[in-house]
Amino acid sequence: MTPRFLRCGDGAVLVEVDGTEAVLALYDALAADPPRGVTDILPAARTLLLRFGPPARRETVESAVLRARPATGRGRDAGEVTVPVVYDGADLAGVAALTGLSEREVVEAHTGTPWTVAFSGFAPGFGYLSGGDARLRVPRRTESRVRVPAGSVALAAGFSAVYPRESPGGWRLIGRTALTVWDLTADPPALLRPGTRVRFTEARDA
Repeated sequence: MTPRFLRCGDGAVLVEVDGTEAVLALYDALAADPPRGVTDILPAARTLLLRFGPPARRETVESAVLRARPATGRGRDAGEVTVPVVYDGADLAGVAALTGLSEREVVEAHTGTPWTVAFSGFAPGFGYLSGGDARLRVPRRTESRVRVPAGSVALAAGFSAVYPRESPGGWRLIGRTALTVWDLTADPPALLRPGTRVRFTEARDA
């Protein structure tokens, strides 16, 4: 689809496209050659936010987006992280029922296909992981939990994630990891940065 442009104040443009892969392809193209005056490019599930300042104007930024030539396939590479998971989440049985898989098959599907951090949001260090097994696409819970423990591994709407700290959350919990994914003393603080490949492995309970 042709990008749709939405004005965000005087210093930003929101670009709406037809899906996450299109967002990431456009992000890669623009990040490799940022339009003059653009100070920040922030991807999300179906949108890309471009912040800009002088000498850029909204019209010149939009023109640069239309001239961009997104390539197929991902260009960014932020390395690979292995995440060991104990698959005993409160929603594991529910995910199995929704997908028609057994609980063992859910685990095998989650660990059997690599994921990639598409973008970050919701909370510091919360990476939205895309590209996993398509059979694991399940909706969010109808009611969010008040507290989701840090390290919870979850699924929702075609994404997987690791909760970086305790917070409310409506994703479906399938397991937990002892791996720290958000550490303010680290450089950078976020372990799961956009472009990072993630491989989940099954771990025994400590």
